[in-house]
Amino acid sequence: MTTATRHPVELRYATTSDVESTPDASRVLLSLEGSRGTVGVRGKVKAPALFRDALAAAFGVLSSDLRYRGKDRTAYLAYLMKQGKRATAAIWEAQKAFLDNALDGEEKQDTVLDPVLTVDPDSVSLEVFSRDESAYARLSFDNTLLEGREAAHGSTFLDVPADLPARVDRLRPYLPVSLEAHVALPAKPSQPAREARNVEVPHAWLRGFLQVQSAATLPASTCELAPIDLYNLLFALRTRKSKKAPRALRFELIPGAAPRLVLEPWELVLECHGGTYTGTTPAVVRTFGRQRLMALARLLPHAKSVRVQLMGPGLPVFWVIDMGEATLTLGLTGWTESGWSSAAAFDVLMPRAVPDGLAQKLRERLRADGPLPFDTLVAGAGGATRESVRAALQLECLRGRVLFDLVKGQYRPRELMATPVDESVIRFGSEREARAHRLLGDGAPGAGEVKLTKVHDLAGEGTRIHGEVVDREAVRSFFPSFTLDSEGRVRDASCGCPHFRRSGMREGPCEHQLALRLAWSRRRAEEEALRQTPEGRKLIRAETRSYVRRDAQSGQELVYRVSLDGQLVSVEWGPRTGAARHQRLWFDSDAEARAAYFTRLEKLSAEGYIDAAASLV
Repeated sequence: MTTATRHPVELRYATTSDVESTPDASRVLLSLEGSRGTVGVRGKVKAPALFRDALAAAFGVLSSDLRYRGKDRTAYLAYLMKQGKRATAAIWEAQKAFLDNALDGEEKQDTVLDPVLTVDPDSVSLEVFSRDESAYARLSFDNTLLEGREAAHGSTFLDVPADLPARVDRLRPYLPVSLEAHVALPAKPSQPAREARNVEVPHAWLRGFLQVQSAATLPASTCELAPIDLYNLLFALRTRKSKKAPRALRFELIPGAAPRLVLEPWELVLECHGGTYTGTTPAVVRTFGRQRLMALARLLPHAKSVRVQLMGPGLPVFWVIDMGEATLTLGLTGWTESGWSSAAAFDVLMPRAVPDGLAQKLRERLRADGPLPFDTLVAGAGGATRESVRAALQLECLRGRVLFDLVKGQYRPRELMATPVDESVIRFGSEREARAHRLLGDGAPGAGEVKLTKVHDLAGEGTRIHGEVVDREAVRSFFPSFTLDSEGRVRDASCGCPHFRRSGMREGPCEHQLALRLAWSRRRAEEEALRQTPEGRKLIRAETRSYVRRDAQSGQELVYRVSLDGQLVSVEWGPRTGAARHQRLWFDSDAEARAAYFTRLEKLSAEGYIDAAASLV
């Protein structure tokens, strides 16, 4: 099966974006793509410092790339040659040629879409996505920021030349600043007319961009932080560097109490001051890729409040920075590196069973009436259920035609492309992932069968997963296995298929390992739903749950790990960073062991312990 891996986009700009500065004033000229009709906005900026710093933060997310890059050792080889060591000019030239070719190919592969600028009746927003596909930002300017605002509503792309962020950064707040963004900005007399530019956007990049927006539609645990809490967090990250795992940022949320932020592996507790957590159930949520939060440092002088929305393990996390006349929404994927663990998270984001015509009906209403909250859309959906409406809106987000505004809790019409994105094209990140879903039986011919044969919890290390995959195309069975550590990373993977025997994990996981990973994620979601019912509890024969409680006086965290394995109940408890105690209880039957297991969990909950199983990836 051969499919296109890139989405072609033609961009036509009349001129280049620029910043014109004189001793008396500055003008920010933003050139917009002209194939969408007349789109633009102009006005005098009332808060130049806020405007400058917010734009600088958004451009910083656009250019960010935290992927590992190998070091160029040609200078060291030259040094060895001068010292008379064994390093010939041929080795030097060969390495330089190799690096030039590698970087040239990487530069072509890293082609990303230009930022998307949307002019709405109530605001102007700018959307960017990082080069490493791990951070999404939406910067929204309220109408009150622009004096004498003139606007033509719509969505299009924004031209961002390499020197534009530096020019914006040199804006001086003591001088008047005006903004002019239009599709027909006049070109300078010395500047030649710009030709159309064809961009081949990788489907993987586009998939990540739409994945983050789709995740925003899901229910979340929300907590409020004060700007000083964000400052304390960034200061701790700036002054510490962990050389070993785990490196999570852990949220401890207790109804009626202020949220706590815990930095691993130091177990540094940061008490928050933004108000109490208003959720109904306590939760412990671990997030990864915390260094990406450094992009928010520029906004600290303007921040009035900070809101964090936690979607769940492996799913994106949203940080909303309220600056009064401007708001930045930063969405971070579950991991900085888009590894194959993210395939399971994206599988959760794909909407299920959308009724025919419902998505189009909702989109047309948004076009006619403008931004609307979810409840209003449900009321006008002609009797469709809330689940169906949510799935339809999620589908439109994946197509790039609807945007969910986290700040105001509304759905907005926004055309990412001139033609809608085919969600089936970005459904799978690679051909191996498509074959993995075929093995799972997701409506594809020649479906296989995936069995979880053994799931073993490794105390303090992760989870070891074994399975059997019946591949009917290969007319044989394979037995993949792997270990997921506490950060969701894979180690000790194995499989007997030709792909793994040839290259191991150097070229990514095989379809059998992907299928096993997806099957395990789906089974966990089903078990979490079933274990809330008496009938579902009877089906549980083996599982491990973690419960935590922090002492208010000493600040020390006590952790209980309770495991059920057939007729055996194991209990491990003690401080998170200290020695643990162990207890093993044998019962005459599985039913007695299961009853004792759930009795222990209920007792821990009654004593104020928080179920931290959901914090595990």
